[in-house]
Amino acid sequence: MAYRVPFNRPFIAGKELFHIAQAVTNGQIAADGPFTERCSRFMEERFEIQRVLMTPSCTAALEMAASLAELGPGDEVILPSYTFVSTANAVARLGAKPVFVDIRPDTMNIDETRIEAAIGERTKMIMVVHYAGVGCEMDVICELAEARNLCLVEDAAQGVNAYYKGRALGSIGHLGTYSFHETKNYICGEGGALCINDPDLTQRAEIIRDKGTNRQRFLRGQVDKYTWVDVGSSHVPSEISSAFLWGQFENLEVITARRQSIYERYLAGLGDLEEAELLRLPRIPKECRQNYHMFYVLLPDQARRDHLMRALAEDEILAVFHYVPLHTSPMGESFGYKEGDLPVTEDQSARILRLPFYFDLSQEDQNFVIERIHEHVRGSR
Repeated sequence: MAYRVPFNRPFIAGKELFHIAQAVTNGQIAADGPFTERCSRFMEERFEIQRVLMTPSCTAALEMAASLAELGPGDEVILPSYTFVSTANAVARLGAKPVFVDIRPDTMNIDETRIEAAIGERTKMIMVVHYAGVGCEMDVICELAEARNLCLVEDAAQGVNAYYKGRALGSIGHLGTYSFHETKNYICGEGGALCINDPDLTQRAEIIRDKGTNRQRFLRGQVDKYTWVDVGSSHVPSEISSAFLWGQFENLEVITARRQSIYERYLAGLGDLEEAELLRLPRIPKECRQNYHMFYVLLPDQARRDHLMRALAEDEILAVFHYVPLHTSPMGESFGYKEGDLPVTEDQSARILRLPFYFDLSQEDQNFVIERIHEHVRGSR
């Protein structure tokens, strides 16, 4: 059905369509044209990342990261269950086992105090997920990874232009991944990036990304021909996607400021409901600078969450829950997990409701959302 206030709506912030036309006129709309290069350089410089490779999705970037870590059968990877399936899929598709760890109740990020107990003889990697663009407790996690000689990967799909203690999310671990899906802050429909912070991984990352060939070295004039040298895939984006994304990056500050204003209006408009203990608002640790990726509320229980979600839908407002914990899924069960194993994850996922949040959300529509939440939450006591 059509909603007066959808959960998400793609948007144009500036010259996105002009850049697409320019790419077509230039005669290059396949991979690795000038717009792809601009996007890569922009992120390397702004976020202080050694090398950024554009990909067709964050899923592709995660799969590249798993390949670069040389995961295989018998290896184990620590990660949260509360994440999108791509995080765990990148591990499982190589025959490795995801080892799920519970989340913190404040940020809904992986609980760093539970990671050490999950590390075993077969552990090869830690994958953290920066939920809602709020950084995990990276100092503790980095120390654990370094002490155990483990590869550390940041799933920063939601964390582009967010920071932990002044460092950009995606720039802290050995590898990081970004998403530019239409539901993210800066979009191109489908798109992603692999952030490489360990320079020793750069050459192989280029090979894996370009179908297992050394084509990038050939294009730089480092070899006189290119050939198949490793296992890889086509993890390159269309130049059209990068052209659209460049239009977004040109307006990164405008987009961020707009999202901040929407976030802060929700905070102000719903604060009294938190004071009345009718719901809980997001928590942002002082060491984190978020990017205003989403706004969610936590209801006291699943019944009241579901009631509010249905009531808002009747008002033509689309508010949605989020991940079904992966450890309770059929695939999670195949790895030996069951409901009850991760109580915080299960509790939070049953109570969360994400509110409409997009660049073009008008003040009138947002006020309507806030008004209807007040009506339904207070009426359901």
